[in-house]
Amino acid sequence: MEWAREVLAEPMELLIDHAFLERKAANNALELLTKWPGDWAPGWVETMTSVARDEAAHLAQVTRMVVRRGGRLHRVHKNPYANALRLLVRKGQAGEVLDRLFVSALIEARSCERFAVLAEAAEDEELARFYTALFTSEFGHYKVFLKLACKVAKKAVVDARWSEMLAAEARILAEQPPGPRIHSGVSDQTT
Repeated sequence: MEWAREVLAEPMELLIDHAFLERKAANNALELLTKWPGDWAPGWVETMTSVARDEAAHLAQVTRMVVRRGGRLHRVHKNPYANALRLLVRKGQAGEVLDRLFVSALIEARSCERFAVLAEAAEDEELARFYTALFTSEFGHYKVFLKLACKVAKKAVVDARWSEMLAAEARILAEQPPGPRIHSGVSDQTT
């Protein structure tokens, strides 16, 4: 809850960060579709286009909220959490698509978790409703990416790599600096 209080203290910066995350999520689904256009499970194309459509709709919602509240998106956005996760992807290897699906699942899971905390902590009713509504969609995306991972690799491979990714993600999340971001860390209150 401390994290939510910290990031909600700067709601405009939080919303701007969120807008960029939605854009990146839509782009990610389209990249997966483009790089592997139907090489995998039946329904791959439909699933990726559906995720991209959902994320683009979320981008439109959060961008409208930013504009309505007098804000503007920045030209550049950095997400140290997602960037660190992407470094775990075994590029050019057989496991690349599995890793990309796992990174996507992890980002969706953490977003979902953070949206639930924000919805509960927000005193701003519009933000509370917004984050409550997004929780279900992000949880659905998390499950979709995990299901696809199970279709592109054998269960033993999926289970072993998922365990490795979860451990790495826990370290990455613990290293995040504080700030008004969906995937930020918490300030050290002892200093």
